[in-house]
Amino acid sequence: MTTLARERAQRPSRTPRRRRLTGLLVLACLVLLVCLASVAVGAKAIPLDHVWHALIAPTGTEDDVVIRSLRIPRTVLGLLAGAALGLAGALMQGHTRNPLADPGLLGVNAGAAFLVVVGIYVFGVSSLSGYVWFAFAGALGASVAVFALGAVGRRGGATPVTLAVAGAAVSALLFGLTSAVILTDVRTLDAYRFWNVGSLAGREPAIAGQVAPFLLAGALIALATAPALNALSLGDDVARSLGHSVRRTRVLGVAAITLLAGSATAACGPIAFLGLIVPHVVRSFTGPDHRWLLPASALSGAVLLLTADVVGRVVARPGELQVGIVLALLGAPFFIALVRRRKLAQL
Repeated sequence: MTTLARERAQRPSRTPRRRRLTGLLVLACLVLLVCLASVAVGAKAIPLDHVWHALIAPTGTEDDVVIRSLRIPRTVLGLLAGAALGLAGALMQGHTRNPLADPGLLGVNAGAAFLVVVGIYVFGVSSLSGYVWFAFAGALGASVAVFALGAVGRRGGATPVTLAVAGAAVSALLFGLTSAVILTDVRTLDAYRFWNVGSLAGREPAIAGQVAPFLLAGALIALATAPALNALSLGDDVARSLGHSVRRTRVLGVAAITLLAGSATAACGPIAFLGLIVPHVVRSFTGPDHRWLLPASALSGAVLLLTADVVGRVVARPGELQVGIVLALLGAPFFIALVRRRKLAQL
């Protein structure tokens, strides 16, 4: 074989890898840019030289306090939550083989919302740091219930279809119970509405530290199961023939989704569309290989959430639009256009 023929034979395997590496590098650069924008842009106009001074050599001025006490913790929380939701969305679509799936399909949002309402109504919890633990416990309980219901009577465990059906049933039940509580108590309704809108604003700096260990554990589990998820996307029988345990892979996948989406929802409230959109965007250069899709989804989720947060601060000065509202306004038409253009029927 001539040198030219050998190069042509190798080109198809090198080009996708080069494209994926380039995409990850671009996303990493975008993460840095949106982090800087999140720190520099806000309701209060702060010159760039003051921002730099606050980051490098703070002296306790008002601008330094705004940057270090408010914007940096908000940026860190947005970075963690966005990465978690993007990663959870890619996992959810991979495990259910449903291009329209998002983490809420496992009942994460419904479970978190229900226990937040219980915490407010029964235990009188009034702080966001208190909501975190109730929301996380609710998300965990709902996911376990969905997986248990989806696996009932099945020797091989839960399947994508049974998970989707069980998730819809559990979510409907929990949202009904949540509505029953908040409609009987005005105080609970007011507190719940503040959490339910989905926001990075007003979160205490300690919240990011509270959820970070769970997010890290979920991310490690997700990345470790990427090869098995690739095999699972070919069908359960093929995955078994390749030596992968379908049950173990699904259990680990549900655990990772719960840790990631549950922690992000607990910290920021329900944030729609991000986990739904991100995997479709990054799949354009990573392809279906989850070894590349998962880290790219995490980076893209962080970029999208922080960008939406910055946009919300700019368009409504001196106030701001909550990030959940911005993502709903931008995400719905974008996703509709994406689905119509690609005619998505399968992953």
